[in-house]
Amino acid sequence: MKINKRHLAKAFSWRLIGTIDTFIFAWLITGDIQEGLNLSGFTTVTKFIWYYIHERYWFSLFFPNTNKRHIIKTFSWRFIGTIDTIIFGWILTGNPLTGLKIGGVETISKMILYYGHEKLWYKINFGLDMRNKEKRLKKNKDKRNHKN
Repeated sequence: MKINKRHLAKAFSWRLIGTIDTFIFAWLITGDIQEGLNLSGFTTVTKFIWYYIHERYWFSLFFPNTNKRHIIKTFSWRFIGTIDTIIFGWILTGNPLTGLKIGGVETISKMILYYGHEKLWYKINFGLDMRNKEKRLKKNKDKRNHKN
């Protein structure tokens, strides 16, 4: 599998946002800052790996870039992320209910955050050499047509 700089950059940017969100909710729900640090730290690694795989999979699909795509992608990622949070929240705290609470609360906050992250990245051309090349060619063609 070829490493893609765009997918790595998206994974890092999302992990930063997601880790802060996990930390805040784990801390608030458990009442223990150390539990928040433990869960957010551990799932930073697991979710970074899952996110990269998820991103590569979606990149390989021939699904038009529409709001529908972003919404479906948001739900598919949230399913993976929530399961990860619930399982590791349970393992690290020793309480399955705590894992469920953290995962449940995160479902709402992270879907909103992820949708915004996805829409923002759609507007950024970083790592999309073909898209950038096509835009330059179209711009040059339009300039030539305008002069004639």
